Amino acid sequence: MDILSEQGSTYDECMARIRDKFGQDIHILRQKKVKLGGILGFFEKDGVELHFMLSKNPYRTSVQPQRPPVNFDDERKKILQQAVKSAPALASRIPTITEKTPSHSTEHVSVSPGQEQLESILRTVKKLEARLDGNNSNEKDKTTEHETIKIMEQLLENNDFSSSYIRQLITRIRNEFTLEDLGDCDRVQHAVVNWIGESVAIADTNSSVRPRVMALVGPTGVGKTTTVAKLAAAYSLAAVKGSRPLRVRVITIDNYRIGAKQQIEIYGNIMNIPVSCAETPSDLQTLIAMYQDVDVILIDTIGKSPKDFSRIAEMRHFLEAAGQLTDVHLAISATTKASDMREIMQQYETFGYGSVIVTKFDETTRVGNIISALNERKKSVAYITTGQRVPQDFEQASVVRFLTNLDGFKINRARIEERFPMRESMFEWR
Repeated sequence: MDILSEQGSTYDECMARIRDKFGQDIHILRQKKVKLGGILGFFEKDGVELHFMLSKNPYRTSVQPQRPPVNFDDERKKILQQAVKSAPALASRIPTITEKTPSHSTEHVSVSPGQEQLESILRTVKKLEARLDGNNSNEKDKTTEHETIKIMEQLLENNDFSSSYIRQLITRIRNEFTLEDLGDCDRVQHAVVNWIGESVAIADTNSSVRPRVMALVGPTGVGKTTTVAKLAAAYSLAAVKGSRPLRVRVITIDNYRIGAKQQIEIYGNIMNIPVSCAETPSDLQTLIAMYQDVDVILIDTIGKSPKDFSRIAEMRHFLEAAGQLTDVHLAISATTKASDMREIMQQYETFGYGSVIVTKFDETTRVGNIISALNERKKSVAYITTGQRVPQDFEQASVVRFLTNLDGFKINRARIEERFPMRESMFEWR
């Protein structure tokens, strides 16, 4: 007696088919799992195969049931999903190319629904292939970029500008220069230098508030204490135009670093500037109230990692005690890479700092990291320190100072000084 087999999605489906063909007189021998369906070997489903014998009756005549029609919309979606897995870059474009394609029919040609759906799937797959070819052509376009644009991009990379900042400038070059204009490399370079200068915001350091309370915050090792000493020297040695020298007081709340208090006291003694120490926020509030008759109060804060949230919270309590009119400046080293600068600027936003003081400007030959971070965080720069000497290595920030430090660019100093004049200070620096 022959051994027969039947396949189906489930055991019950197989049994229903067998009984429909051969009746009830059957004997099941074994059952196993198989893969069913799919298109071209894809999207197969789990199924069951039953092996059986007829007990006594021969085959009986029956009409072979028609298989349920294939849902081509579902199969179409499966093919597109498979395409996305093969080329993830197409994921964002799928909605624009997976719309149902309207059927095309004529009066003389009759097309079955199944054939029509298959043709729609083929058209969609061809569109996907065209998109992939388009992406490859874009990559080829980059290799055929104009030589002037390549030079500008290389100059910006050499100066440590961030990738997002470089993309912004390169896009502007493409938009504002014709192919013929790109042939004049010096003209393009001059424009790029101007655009860089326009992206540098300089803080207004003038203030009519008395006393002017200024606090420096920033991570460990950027030179806050030395910068406070330079500020104290600059303000005490400067005179309001047509008036007396300024009276300056220094308050330190850095009681954690060994020798911090002694360091600032030594500077104070040399410059004949009183230095006080505040151990609690209430101490700071009391000292500021005592110094209401002075011109400038400088506060030296704790230097901590931007990830040391407990210390940052403690320092915030101190600055809240200093009052809402306090000018908070973030001290940041010019040698810090752009990604770290962005993180530091973000973490110290809790203090509401208005501008940045760039320290150790003399220790780097690249300024792209500074300009990029300042531009992306929309922050201005107030002062620059260029060494350890007090008060000589200290100056007000200017666009010209940044542009003249660009490496590899042709800088016309007279032209950029005319284009970006330095803001007049209310102090006469001696």
